[in-house]
Amino acid sequence: MPVEASPLDTTPTVYVVDDDPSIRELLAWLMKSNGIAVATFANAQLFLKSYQAGAPGCLIVDLYMPGMSGLELQHYLIEHDLVIPVVFLSARADIAKAVAAVKHGAIDFIEKPFDYKKIVALAQDCLFRDQLLRGARGNIDAKHARLALLTLREREVMHRVISGKINRVIAEELSIGVKTVEAHRAKIMEKLEVNSLAELVQIAMQPLAK
Repeated sequence: MPVEASPLDTTPTVYVVDDDPSIRELLAWLMKSNGIAVATFANAQLFLKSYQAGAPGCLIVDLYMPGMSGLELQHYLIEHDLVIPVVFLSARADIAKAVAAVKHGAIDFIEKPFDYKKIVALAQDCLFRDQLLRGARGNIDAKHARLALLTLREREVMHRVISGKINRVIAEELSIGVKTVEAHRAKIMEKLEVNSLAELVQIAMQPLAK
C-alpha cells in the first residue's frame, strides 16, 4: 500500500474518508502517481481525530459510511467552522442527498465506479480553490489586523465617516474641532493603507474570515 502523507503536514493534501479499503488504496495510488499528497481514513471519526484545523487541502468522502455518514461529517465541519472543499463519492445514486450536499457547499458528487482522470483533475481543482480561498482569507485578516491599530477616537470617527456624515457633523457629535476630525481621518487612511472612502468602507464592513 502506498505510503500516506501525515495529516499534520502543511503540504496541500487530499484527505480520503471511505470505509472501503480498496477505494482508499486506489485513491491514494492515483493521487501519489500525480504528485498529490494524500491521507486516507476508514471513517469520519479517525479523520476528525487526525485533521489539523486549517490544514490546506480538500476532502473526498464516501456518502454512506458506518457511524458518521459523509453528510454528517460535512455538517460537523460547517458547524465547527472547518473550511475545506468537499467532494462526495457514492456507490448508488441518491438525488436528494446529492442536492443536500451541494446545497451545503460540496464541490461535486461522483458515483462509483469513477473515472480516474476525472477524479484526479477534480482533486487538483479543489486544491487550487482552497489555495485561492486561503489567499482571500489571508488578505481579509491582514486588513482586520490594520483595523486593530486604530485608537478608540479614530474608530469613532471612522464609523461616522463610513455612515456618510460630514466632518462638521462628526465634530459636533464628538465635541471636537473640525480640524481634529480631518486629522483623525488622515491618520485612519494612513493606518489602514487606503486611498478612498470606498476602500475604507470595504475594510470596515468586511466580515472576519473564519
